Amino acid sequence: MSRNRPAAAARLMERDGSHAVSMQALADEAGVSVGLIYRYFGGKDELLLAVIVNVLDAFASRVPAAVAAAGRDPVLQLAAAFRSYCEVIDEHRHAAVLTYRESKSLSDAGRDKIKRLEVETSEPLRELVRAGIEAGALAPVDVDLVAHNLLLVAHGWALKHWYLERTLGFEDYVTKQTALAFRALIEPRRRRGYRHLIDSAP
Repeated sequence: MSRNRPAAAARLMERDGSHAVSMQALADEAGVSVGLIYRYFGGKDELLLAVIVNVLDAFASRVPAAVAAAGRDPVLQLAAAFRSYCEVIDEHRHAAVLTYRESKSLSDAGRDKIKRLEVETSEPLRELVRAGIEAGALAPVDVDLVAHNLLLVAHGWALKHWYLERTLGFEDYVTKQTALAFRALIEPRRRRGYRHLIDSAP
């Protein structure tokens, strides 16, 4: 199925709840036949799992590419990784909200798969924080907690988009959140070299 069809399913499920949505409604939203959906998915639970996995797959492919394009500086790589996570969330806002709201309805195997993929796709953040600490550019922080916090901030764009969009565009959100996080993370004696990251928030 094309990439826009999981997004269509995510919009409808997020709006009405996965259990309240019929397969026919999902087919209509995606612009395909019910038969085509059943060709790929055994039911709504499988489709829900596919919608969530689609977001995690986007993390897995796009974050490493963004890191590679950022050069060799671990701080700049970390900033690029955070931006990439935010970009994926922005493009999959409905699916991100759906993940929090509906993942409990997945099978045990489905939830285990999601948990495994979440750990795998967040590993670049942990690796970059460790590299930044080893390079003396980042303060000696709790690596897992920092990675967790950065992911939560990225997800926050979807979870609180209804509120944030009143005053912030996507670029403002990423720029200001990057500044807030990196002001705390970068070693004080190294901040001069990263003014473009940390001077972007009031």
